[in-house]
This record gives sequence, structure tokens and C-alpha cells, in this order.
Amino acid sequence: MFMKGFGKFILLLVIVFTSIKSDCSAQNGILVIQTDFGVKDGAVSAMKGVIMQVDPSLKIYDLTHEIPAYNIWEGAYRLNQVAEYWPKGTVFVSVVDPGVGSDRNPIVAQTKNGYFFVTPDNGTLTFIAEHFGIAAVRKIDEKVNRLPGSSESYTFHGRDVFAYTAARLASHKINYSQVGPALPAKVISIHYQPAKWENGIIIGNIPVLDIQYGNVWTNIPLSLLQKAGIHYGDEIVVTISNNSTVKYNETVLFGKSFSDVAEQKEISYVNSLLNFSIAINMGNFALKYGIESGGEWSIAVKKK
Repeated sequence: MFMKGFGKFILLLVIVFTSIKSDCSAQNGILVIQTDFGVKDGAVSAMKGVIMQVDPSLKIYDLTHEIPAYNIWEGAYRLNQVAEYWPKGTVFVSVVDPGVGSDRNPIVAQTKNGYFFVTPDNGTLTFIAEHFGIAAVRKIDEKVNRLPGSSESYTFHGRDVFAYTAARLASHKINYSQVGPALPAKVISIHYQPAKWENGIIIGNIPVLDIQYGNVWTNIPLSLLQKAGIHYGDEIVVTISNNSTVKYNETVLFGKSFSDVAEQKEISYVNSLLNFSIAINMGNFALKYGIESGGEWSIAVKKK
């Protein structure tokens, strides 16, 4: 009887330890912040100050603060672009929040591979959910997880709710279950055209621009180009549309690098994320043809 009871006790300890270990996986002390605030004023600094008040030993890094104002789509893309390069357990704070003060949910989402995202649930996690999968979602309980003295502030949840909660989570002040009540393990997603190959044509979406140079990046992976029999040196027909309006329809070279064509000539290539892209060598493709990014922008590619 003693051994049987002792065995149950050991099993209980294992279960408790495993639960604690899982719940503390967010607490590696790293915070990565993304906003559409820019750095012309003190908004980002205020968020960092709140984090430092919670725990000055936390490590804070910037993803970007240059997301175009209110552009949830681009915020979603940038998160997905960089997240996998950070250690598991990193807490990301993303504040692109045109609905601040509305009934959108402030959440902390845990991915299946151990990242945490503190953000309004407004589409920001569209690509993260697809890429990593959502293991759990909790709504931030603002009665507990809100900067003390900020209850009358309704327009700066980035400072008062998201930065404060993220800091408490990353610094062991709270565990994940103390963020707030559990919600279904799903998030709001933005509709867009996924990449696919059918009837000899590859179609996809323009999720983002390489802003500095005006190159157009797509969600079409190299593997799909290879499946369609497109190889370096081929000439291909590229059509870019905004909803039903065609903005570009030309034949271009599919090359390895910009130097495969003369200056000011167009070229298609595979970018650093191994996705199909199109550019002008020493020029700005997006500016020349009025190309932007978002769910309403689509691209079609076929071998000539």
C-alpha cells in the first residue's frame, strides 16, 4: 500500500513539474516590440519605460516601428518574417491597433512551438497562425494586467496593456494562465490569395514590398516555381492585379540576381525568403507601376 501511494505521489509531482515547466516557457526574458508608431515622438520610449519598471533586467529589442499607419496586414507579415529566428519562449508585442478602445480582444497567443504574441486580435496573427499554429489564446484581464493608474487612458493600450502584460509574463511576475481567461485557440485572420499552381499558371499574393528599393515580394515559394517547370534563365509572363484591375502584364527574365539584366531592366528572382519577387535593376518597380501590397493584390506567373 505504501509503495502504491508513493507511486501516485511521484506521478503527481511529475505532472505538476511538467505543468510548471510548460507555463514558464515564456519567461526567457526577451521582448521584441513592433508598432506603427514611428520614432518621431515618445510613444515607443514610453512602452520601454513601462517594461523597465516591471523588470529592468528584461532584454528589449525592436522588430520595427515603421509599419505604415493602421496597416494590420503589413504588421502580420513582419511578425512572420522574423519570429522563427528568435529563441523559443520569446514574447513578441505587436501594436498596430486602429481599433484601440473598441471591442476587439486584447490577447496573448501561444504558438505550438513556444512563442508568445501580445497583441490586439485584429488579424495581426494571420501568418503566425498559419506558420506555427496556435496552441492557446488568453484574453488579457485588464483588472489585473494593466499599468497602475492608467484606467482613464483609452487610446494607448500599447503602453498601458500590451507592454505591461508582456513584461509581467516575460519576467515571471505572472505565468501564462494568469494573463486572463482562456479563449478558443484561434485568431482573426485576414483573407488573401494563397499561392497555388493550376492549369499551368501560378497565382499568389503580394504580402509586402521591399520598401527601400521598391521590389515586389510575393508568397509564391521557389518549390512551386520548380513544380511548374520554371528555371533560371526562362522568360516568364507576370501579371499583377489589384482586385480586378491589371496593373502590370509583361514578359521578364527569371534570373538569379539583379546583375543578370542591364540597369533599369526588369527581372524576376527569388528573394532572401526563397519566394518569387520582381524588381528593376537599380530602379523602383513598385513606384514605376503603382504596385502596393495587401490582401487585394494578386500576381500570376506562367512560363512563356
